[in-house]
Amino acid sequence: MAFPVQRPRRLRQREPIRRMVRETRLSVDQLIQPFFVIYGRDVANPVRSMPGVFQLSIDRLVPQVEETYRMGIPAVLLFGIPERKDPLGSGAYDPEGIIQRAVRAIKEKVPEIVVITDVCLCEYTDHGHCGVVSEKGEVLNDPTLELLAKEALSHVEAGADIVAPSDMMDGRVGAIRRALDESGYSHIPILSYAVKYASAFYGPFRDAAESAPRFGDRRSYQMDPCNVREAIKEAQLDLEEGADILMVKPALPYLDVIRVVRDAFPQVPLAAYNVSGEYSLVKAAAQLGWVDEGKIMMEMLLSIRRAGADIIITYFARDIAPVLGS
Repeated sequence: MAFPVQRPRRLRQREPIRRMVRETRLSVDQLIQPFFVIYGRDVANPVRSMPGVFQLSIDRLVPQVEETYRMGIPAVLLFGIPERKDPLGSGAYDPEGIIQRAVRAIKEKVPEIVVITDVCLCEYTDHGHCGVVSEKGEVLNDPTLELLAKEALSHVEAGADIVAPSDMMDGRVGAIRRALDESGYSHIPILSYAVKYASAFYGPFRDAAESAPRFGDRRSYQMDPCNVREAIKEAQLDLEEGADILMVKPALPYLDVIRVVRDAFPQVPLAAYNVSGEYSLVKAAAQLGWVDEGKIMMEMLLSIRRAGADIIITYFARDIAPVLGS
């Protein structure tokens, strides 16, 4: 018996039918909006290389977070710019540091929103690296772990719901997990930047966070863009140390890596970071009239979901939320 000729276009004729058979869906529930926090009052410094993104003082940040939550976006990710920097990044773990103050202010006004804090030293060190640096300029792994654990603990004591270590030191998830557990915070999840590449797509972020290294680069601790199998090793190690959510960063140039990690760890929530360079390229092209920003934004985020990410950290979150609805 001959079967009828298959005609895929039958299911593409009308938008209601296309919606019914759509395989990949994007929701505000899957988005995290990053913010950059700075000292001062009534400060909203535009980030030159990231149109629409600002360094915000806490009094300007809190209303933005309130609005973000009203849009249906469930979580924010905070990065801090300290008043002063020093070799050990002491502002990162100061109980009265910029992130610690911001977390308390947000939780007072918007207790329902999930506050995630980036755990790293690069914004706070005068050399711009993500850890303690030796006299020879080498980033020292183990001495950095104690400081990262102190930073994470100080964020949680201020009210953070999730901590997200981004430094790429070996063993930092385990160090943070131990510090939290020993202090009675075993319920706090760790969202690990497990697979973070040494990428040129971070340039605009370093303007926003004022975190460019003063010398050298970060290739001795961030991953080589040529490697995929290493991503599985990094993710496995972080899970063994106590990570609750894995992340791949950046997203778009590493969609293949997102898929590999997704397939290797199907039971673990997976996040992807749609980073500053990806955002700024679209914004710049849209300002020149070269692309349709709304359509490009949607297609980009759908590609990240299609690759296997459950959660997307993106500077587009507030732009796309009204389109998606809550």
